[in-house]
Amino acid sequence: MSGTFNDIDVPPTLVSFAVDIAKEKDIITPELKAVGDQLVLFTIKKDEFDLPDYAQVMKLYDTIHALIQAGVIVSAYALDGKGLAAAVSKMAFGNKLGVTVNEDVSKETLFAPGFGNIVAEVPAEKVAEVKAAFDAAGLAGYEALVGWVNEEESFIYGDMRISMEEALHAWTATLEKVFPTRATENKDEVKTGLYKADNIYVCKNKVAKPTVFIPVFPGTNCEYDSADAFERAGANTIVKVFKNMNANDIRESVDEFVKAIEQSQIIMFPGGFSAGDEPDGSAKFFATAFRNAKMTEAVMKLLNERDGLALGICNGFQALIKLGLVPYGEIRPQSAESPTLTYNTIGRHVSKMVYTKVVSNKSPWLQGAELGKVYCNPASHGEGRFVAPQEWLDKLFANGQVATQYVNEAGVPTMDEEWNVNGSYMAIEGITSPDGRVLGKMAHSERRDRSVAMNIYGEQDIKIFESGVAYFK
Repeated sequence: MSGTFNDIDVPPTLVSFAVDIAKEKDIITPELKAVGDQLVLFTIKKDEFDLPDYAQVMKLYDTIHALIQAGVIVSAYALDGKGLAAAVSKMAFGNKLGVTVNEDVSKETLFAPGFGNIVAEVPAEKVAEVKAAFDAAGLAGYEALVGWVNEEESFIYGDMRISMEEALHAWTATLEKVFPTRATENKDEVKTGLYKADNIYVCKNKVAKPTVFIPVFPGTNCEYDSADAFERAGANTIVKVFKNMNANDIRESVDEFVKAIEQSQIIMFPGGFSAGDEPDGSAKFFATAFRNAKMTEAVMKLLNERDGLALGICNGFQALIKLGLVPYGEIRPQSAESPTLTYNTIGRHVSKMVYTKVVSNKSPWLQGAELGKVYCNPASHGEGRFVAPQEWLDKLFANGQVATQYVNEAGVPTMDEEWNVNGSYMAIEGITSPDGRVLGKMAHSERRDRSVAMNIYGEQDIKIFESGVAYFK
């Protein structure tokens, strides 16, 4: 790449990426797994010019790979210019497990660059298997015990002791003033309970295999994931792009959308950034298109005459709330008091895994989920903060329309930005229409799949797609 902008010149630069393939069962992650496990340092051999002995390196890595396949190595980290100390610290931060470094490990070893070396976590009872494998490969001496995983949530080396909290603060605080990770210090827990419905809306118009219409607008980027999720759940999908290059394109798109809605039982509003979230905020163009009289009529017929369902995730949730489909259950104008979604408290896009609790079983979309259970999904949005007057908040909870809430590691709804990433009032992540048939939520439940987010703990399948399909059977 290269280029020039004003008085800035970028010289031609080669950017190289190495990509390989592997079986998912052979992939391990770097975070430490269990107290009592041992830490083993594997060292590559170098010649007098500090160049790697590539024959030894290949044999070393092959042996490590075989130990990973055998389940002997459960986590590993490749050292860089910061050495062993930085590597074991990052491994420890993942699950906040402490590390005790053996006193015979020199300070030079701790902090010297370790390019090519690998530190690995091995259950104590399997350390002998590591030694046996290295002896068999002729690599004896290139493995060394350097420490173990302690239960004290501290880093210990000789008479030095650093708490996990202190180490994490030192690691993360450097750029906090430049690029803050939180806008408020509010960590209040939200005192709400669970809503158990006496009756769930039952579909009267049964279909063996429902069809889902997924509208795509310029800037939408989750249509493929959404279609895959519904097809895995047993539905057919119709995906149509709204063309807006000229007036005729728009008229044709409206007719195509109406026809697709008439053929469907479910409308899925996918995530993304429709029209770049311009003008005037998220999903405005999305919602404006669906306010077309023909499309509004088609949507309301689907809901009112065919017992249909509607789902909106992220940008799709923004569209549902601007249309009025949540919380009202019909397409109608918003008033100044209507619940809405606005900018995250941090003032920028947030992308991280979030934990959400199912707090109502009123919606057909949540029949496959467990009331009170916590599910983990990725969130990725700039305008996901749910806001509403207190009267509306009370009404939504009383009606069982609050479907899901952001929760902390203890499963408690919270205002702590570490968990409630956008600062939503009452930690609300998803809401429904009064009868539960329209669901809007921020976290991307459609991005769950096999081999995705394998190192993320917690249940990731909230089964909303399977529940939507089952509703019609």
